[in-house]
Amino acid sequence: MSVRALKEGAVDFLAKPFRDQDLLDAIQHALELGRAARQERAVVAEARRRYESLTKREREVMRLVASGLLNKQIAGELGSSEVTVKMHRGQVMPKMKAQSLVQLVRMTDKIGITSEAEPPTYEKLIPKSSSGKSNCWVPRPRAVSCEQRSFSKAFAF
Repeated sequence: MSVRALKEGAVDFLAKPFRDQDLLDAIQHALELGRAARQERAVVAEARRRYESLTKREREVMRLVASGLLNKQIAGELGSSEVTVKMHRGQVMPKMKAQSLVQLVRMTDKIGITSEAEPPTYEKLIPKSSSGKSNCWVPRPRAVSCEQRSFSKAFAF
């Protein structure tokens, strides 16, 4: 019976006989949990309201920023310039009232925004020096267009 009650949402289970103080403590604990849950729902609703105030492009930029992509990668993904991405990112932060990127990412988690973009993966460059050592890590490109391929061939490492 106690397992079923807990699965159905009971906060605590008191076995008979119980002291009056145990009952009062359990009630107090349930009230505190309810208060915390209401506050969390209010925070999520406020973040959702702020998200709804963003333009479509700002939402896309926010989603990609939260996924860990760099401005240059976001620009490539959206087909715009890095300056444009910086501008949109600069508008997203105050509209979402985020003081840092970490806060923005936490907001996206709370309101359930998922990213379709892959987080950047890193691979080590093949060194050209005679020492054979390289500490340089660069993002591995994902799918690229024909124009981007010809550009990257011209500037291959």
